Amino acid sequence: MVILAVELAAMVALVLDVRNGIGVLPQEWLTIAAVLAGAGVLSTEASLGVERIRHRSEGNPHIDLSSVWTFAAAALLPGPVATAVVVAIYAHLQARIGRRSGVPVHRAAFTTATVVLAVQAVAGVTGLVDQGELFSTIPGLGVVLLGVLTYAAINMVLVVTVIVLSGPNPDLATFVQVLRRGDEAALEFATLSMGALAAGAVASFGSAYAVLVLPPLIVLHRTVLVRQLEEAASTDSKTGLLNAAAWHLRAGRALRRSERVEGHATVLVLDLDHFKAINDRYGHLVGDHVLAAVASAVRAEVRDDDVVGRFGGEEFVVLLSGLEGEDGRTAAAAVAERIRRRIAALRVDIVGPDGPEVIHHLTASIGGATHPADGSDLIQLLEVADTAMYAAKRAGRNTVRMGLHPVPAGGRRPHRPYRRA
Repeated sequence: MVILAVELAAMVALVLDVRNGIGVLPQEWLTIAAVLAGAGVLSTEASLGVERIRHRSEGNPHIDLSSVWTFAAAALLPGPVATAVVVAIYAHLQARIGRRSGVPVHRAAFTTATVVLAVQAVAGVTGLVDQGELFSTIPGLGVVLLGVLTYAAINMVLVVTVIVLSGPNPDLATFVQVLRRGDEAALEFATLSMGALAAGAVASFGSAYAVLVLPPLIVLHRTVLVRQLEEAASTDSKTGLLNAAAWHLRAGRALRRSERVEGHATVLVLDLDHFKAINDRYGHLVGDHVLAAVASAVRAEVRDDDVVGRFGGEEFVVLLSGLEGEDGRTAAAAVAERIRRRIAALRVDIVGPDGPEVIHHLTASIGGATHPADGSDLIQLLEVADTAMYAAKRAGRNTVRMGLHPVPAGGRRPHRPYRRA
């Protein structure tokens, strides 16, 4: 429904703009439109491999670097002409990249519609001052910056909204969490800033100067791919959290930072109760959907700088740092309780053997260990938290236990990926 509404809004905005009339198009406008569309095609052709890999990414906002050219078009051309540049660039993107990467046509149409709305809005903003003042005066610079913010806001909000609504937790907390991902926002503003520089070069020196943006843009393409590959290597594909190896690395760094400022840190180990029954009844695809919902619930109850990961199976782990209180244990226990309650309140919509169903009554057993009281390094904290988690299991599950607990005589725990080699 949201996708259809965005596409209809883009069509309505374009029709209203055309009805206002633009008269006979000056040759200068046609030249600028042709140069920007051609530059967009050239930059895509120069980065085909990179963009094909990036377009396969699911679940994250895909910041399309073609906004360099579409923003420049919005700043220099009237709405309908700028929209023609958008359609030309994105039709080429879909033909050369989207189709071969398996991007469905409806997704490409939605992406194009969001950019059309952003371009229409920017064209309206830049129309607040005379074109000759846009890149030569302080008020003009303010208008350009306002246009950058307008484009970013419209594009990011619409894309993130669809991502959240199609995910396991379509709520406001998840929306804010996805929207606040700093790397994607920084990339969006960097790309739009290049678009503003391209527009300024064209307005001041002529259309040919747009080609000067191509070399840095191609380098940016490759830099983005390196970052994306690094992220993929450290991310658990089912939940989007850190995998075990990446969690160890980042949690170790966070713990060392906490030690330098003589602060408190706590490790929480969380294990879903009776999760095997879900896999046995509904299959592993439904189980993966439930794991993703739990991951979102855990992430929503901790701070952005807390380190959250999945250790495999139905086990999650969290490193909380900078906790208040005499030893940090009380604050950590409160966080663990919030996580436990949020998981217990989850309702996950699935398609079962007999049609749509809702999985609820999910519970988790959580164990915690605080530095330095329960251990001097990360491995010790994990072992103590693991023991506490099994104490929570023995206490009836769906509960929290903190600190060291004895292991029953003859009791054995399964091998964990954080055991010493």
